[in-house]
Amino acid sequence: MAHVSDSKSARTGILLVNLGTPDAPTVPAVRKYLREFLMDGRVIDIPFIPRFLLVNGIIAPFRAPKSTKIYKEVWLKEGSPLKIYGVELTRKLQNLMGDGYSVKLAMRYQSPAIAPALKKFIDEQVDRIIVMPMFPQYDSASTGSVVEKVMEEMSKYQTIPEVSFVGPFHSHPAFISNFARQGKAHLAEHQYDHVLFSYHGIPERHIRKGDYAGHCKLGSCCDNLGPANALCYRAQCFATSRLLAAQMGIGDNYTVSFQSRLGRDPWIKPYTDDVIKEFPKKGYMNVLAFSPAFVADCLETTVEVGDEYKEIFEEAGGKHWQLVESLNASDEWVEGMKEILMPYLNKPVMMG
Repeated sequence: MAHVSDSKSARTGILLVNLGTPDAPTVPAVRKYLREFLMDGRVIDIPFIPRFLLVNGIIAPFRAPKSTKIYKEVWLKEGSPLKIYGVELTRKLQNLMGDGYSVKLAMRYQSPAIAPALKKFIDEQVDRIIVMPMFPQYDSASTGSVVEKVMEEMSKYQTIPEVSFVGPFHSHPAFISNFARQGKAHLAEHQYDHVLFSYHGIPERHIRKGDYAGHCKLGSCCDNLGPANALCYRAQCFATSRLLAAQMGIGDNYTVSFQSRLGRDPWIKPYTDDVIKEFPKKGYMNVLAFSPAFVADCLETTVEVGDEYKEIFEEAGGKHWQLVESLNASDEWVEGMKEILMPYLNKPVMMG
C-alpha cells in the first residue's frame, strides 16, 4: 500500500452535514420534512410498521401545522436560517482552504441532500472525502445517522475514494473558545446571576442502547468522561459545560439541562422547562442561556430557548433572560473549523 506523502497535493472533498430544514415555511413542506426526519430508524427507533403508522398517521399530520407557524417566526427573506448560515459557512471555509479542497454543504434531511454532494465529489475525482457532521456531541440520531447515510450512498459506487468522518468536537478548544467568546461578550454587558446550558434532548433508551460497557446510570456517571462513556451524549454535554464554565470563569454557577422532548417515553434529564421555573425561587433573576448542541441558530435556539423559555422564566418571576447566539458563520468559527479538520487533512491519502 502506497500513500501520497503531501496531503495538500491531493484533491480533498470536505462535506459539512447539518440536520436539515424544510424547503419552505408551509404545511406541505414541513410535513414532508417531518416525515423524512422521523422515519429515520435512528430517530424513532421502533420497528418500521409502527414507526410508519405513528409518523404518517399521527405526528406529521398534526404537528406540521403547529411547526409551520414556528418556522415562519424564524424564516428570513433569503430562506431558512440554518441553510443560510450553512451556505455562508461553506463559502468561507472554501475560501480559507483554497484550491486543493472542494467544500460542500449537505443536510441529512431535505436539501441540499447528501447523495448529490457525494456525486459531485465523485465527478470531481477527489482522492478522499472528509465528512464533518455539524454536531458537537455524538448521538445516534444525529452523527450516527449521517455516518450511516454517507456509507449507504457511497456503497452504490463501484470505486470508492477514501472516506473519513470527523468525530465529536464537544471538547475541542476551537469549539469551546468560540462559544465562550460569545458568552463573555454578554457577561461584559450585564450582570447575570446564573448561566444555563440547555442541550437538545434524546430518549433515555438511545443512551442505554449504546451503552455496551454497562456503565450508564443516567446520573452522576455523566460527571466524568472516560473510555466507558466516551460516546455518551449526556456525558459529552456535561463535559462541554464544564469547559465553557471554566473558560468564562463562572465556577460552578451554572445548570445543565435538556430540551425538545417528544412523546411519553422518558428523555434525559433534567428537563429545561422544569429547571427554569425554579430559577427565580433560587434567586436567579438574570440568566444567560446557551444552547451548545447547535453550531447554527435555528428553531431550537432562537424560538425554543430564546423566546419560549424566556416566557416561562418571566412568568415564574424572572427578570432578564438572554440567549447566547450560536457560532453561525462567523470568521472566528470558520478558522476554528479548520483547526478541527486539520488532523484529518494532515493524514496522508492512502492509494492502492
